[in-house]
Amino acid sequence: MANANPKRQRSVQYLRWLVICLTASIVAFVVIAWLVAGQLIKPSNRIVGNPPADFPAESVSFESTSAASIKAWYRSVPNSRATVILLHPIRGDRRDMLTRAVLLQQHGYSTLLVDLQGHGESIGDNITIGYLEKFDVLAAVEFVRHKNPDHKIGIVGWSLGGAATALANPDIDCLVLESVYPTIEEAVHNRVKIRLGPLHHIVAPMLLVQLKPRLGISLDELRPIDHMAELSCPVLILSGGKDAHTPLAEARRMFEAAKEPKQLVVFEDAEHVDLLQFDRAQYEQEVMAFLESVLSSN
Repeated sequence: MANANPKRQRSVQYLRWLVICLTASIVAFVVIAWLVAGQLIKPSNRIVGNPPADFPAESVSFESTSAASIKAWYRSVPNSRATVILLHPIRGDRRDMLTRAVLLQQHGYSTLLVDLQGHGESIGDNITIGYLEKFDVLAAVEFVRHKNPDHKIGIVGWSLGGAATALANPDIDCLVLESVYPTIEEAVHNRVKIRLGPLHHIVAPMLLVQLKPRLGISLDELRPIDHMAELSCPVLILSGGKDAHTPLAEARRMFEAAKEPKQLVVFEDAEHVDLLQFDRAQYEQEVMAFLESVLSSN
């Protein structure tokens, strides 16, 4: 009996420390998840400056109905009959779309290169993964329509830019979606899985649950795939065959959800990269043929 009490005390002490350690670990995990999520939605503003000398565009601005002032470059090409709006990926800016703009210029299209809110020189409180950025898309369409009422309008949206466009469902003539996520749940799980493997089952939900308290956005409001059937224009979907961020299977689901006319083009060996830079010949052949079939027709 003399030894029972010390053993019980040691067991109680061990359990107490175990509970403390587990509690501290949970608290630390929650704090880290909160800080990481804060960094993910933190604005990515930077000075973009004037357009390059060999791309004589006009620096313009217009107001989004989300109250953001949107900065952009507008390049008018003489005798063009259509304008293509170019929308960059997350944490990018209009300069990421410059090579596309130059290519489009060579094919006779005017272009509008946009800084989505919270990116480049367009100020925003947070990056909202397409939720508020969709209003920037609508504002860009109205800007182009006011500039050239007789122009047809196309949009090329890469990743975030494409997601925002699908969510916006703008009144345009054609749409190119590059590496666009179908749902925010899949997008977050995929990206966490790349870094943490099976732990994505634990970490991703901790990030996703913060959407509502931080941004006031529900998961159902960030599902571009649900809007594909509503798009009233021809759609071209581009995907990297080895993209782990937005796998080909997800691109195929986006394609299946869209109405005709539609096309799916796969860059077989591409990961989640700039598809124009990855294979300029394939990009030019597929994208220009698609745009010309719609924008150059009467």
